[in-house]
Amino acid sequence: MKTHQQPKLKTQLFSCGFFRHCAQTVLSPTGTTPPLPQTPPGFQCESSTSSSSSSTTSQSFTQWRFSPPTPTTTTNSNLIQTNTNPPSPPPPPQIHNLQELFHILELQLTTDPTSVLNLLERSLVPNPPQNQPPCPPNLMRALTANLATAKPATKILFALCLSDANRRVAVETGAVSAVVEAAPDLDGAPAERALAALELMCTLPEGAEELRAHALAVPVMVTMMAKTAARGKEYAIGVLAVVYGSVGGGEEHHTAPPEEVARAVELALQGECSARGRRKGAQLLKTLQQLSQAELEAAESHLHEAN
Repeated sequence: MKTHQQPKLKTQLFSCGFFRHCAQTVLSPTGTTPPLPQTPPGFQCESSTSSSSSSTTSQSFTQWRFSPPTPTTTTNSNLIQTNTNPPSPPPPPQIHNLQELFHILELQLTTDPTSVLNLLERSLVPNPPQNQPPCPPNLMRALTANLATAKPATKILFALCLSDANRRVAVETGAVSAVVEAAPDLDGAPAERALAALELMCTLPEGAEELRAHALAVPVMVTMMAKTAARGKEYAIGVLAVVYGSVGGGEEHHTAPPEEVARAVELALQGECSARGRRKGAQLLKTLQQLSQAELEAAESHLHEAN
C-alpha cells in the first residue's frame, strides 16, 4: 500500500460560490446597401448536458461534452496585411491510430512534453474513441504529474478514463492519489473533469481501495463540494460515496466523523446541484447516518464492557 505524506492543506468545509454566464450577439444588416464588413462578434458558451435517469456510473459520464473551441475571425486589416506577416506553420498532423500515437509520444516525453500533451488533446478531444488501446504507463504518469499545471491534462485524463483499459492503467500508475492531491488547485471545468475521472477510476476495486486509504480523500472532496458548480458537486458526492461505501465491511479508513461530512453534504445539496447529484447525496446521507449510528452503538458497548 502506498504511503502518503502528512497532509499539507487546510480545508474549509463551508464555502461555496456559483456562477454561470453565456452570451451571444447577432447582427443583421438593414437597407438595400450592404454595410461595411465588420468583425463578427465572438461567443463563448459553457457546454451543457441533460441529466440521465440511468443508475449506472459509466452512463453518467457519456453525457459529457467538451467545450467547443472559440471561432477565429478575419478582419479587413488582416486581409490588407497578409503580405506583411509570414503565414503561421500548419499544426502537426492528427494521428488517428492511437496505438501508434501512444508509441510516438512516449518517445518524445523527455524532449518535448508540452507538444506531447497538445497532440494527445487534439487526438482524444472532443470525441474520445470508445475502444482505446492501453496507454503506456510512462505516458500516463507524465499526464497525471501535470494535472494542476498543464491546461489540457484534465481533458486528456477524463477522455482516457472513459475506456476500461485506460482506467486500469490510470489506477495502476497512481492517478487516484494524483487527482486527490491536485484537486484543491483546480477550478471550473478542469476541476469537474478531474473529479469525473476520479469517480470513474473508483469503479475499479483497486481504485476504490486506494481512495479510501488516502488521508486527504475526505477533506478534499468536502472542499470540492463547496467550491464547484452542479457537476462538480455530483462527482465529489459520488467519490465520498465510494469512501463510505464499505460500511459494515470491517474497514475504517475514514478521516472525518460521518456527522460532519453529512452536514457538508446537506449544505452542498441546498445550492446548485444536478438531479443525479441530489440522488447520490440522498443515498450518501443514509449511509452516513447508518455509520454514525453504528459508531454510537459501538461506543456504548465499549463503555458498558468497561463498567
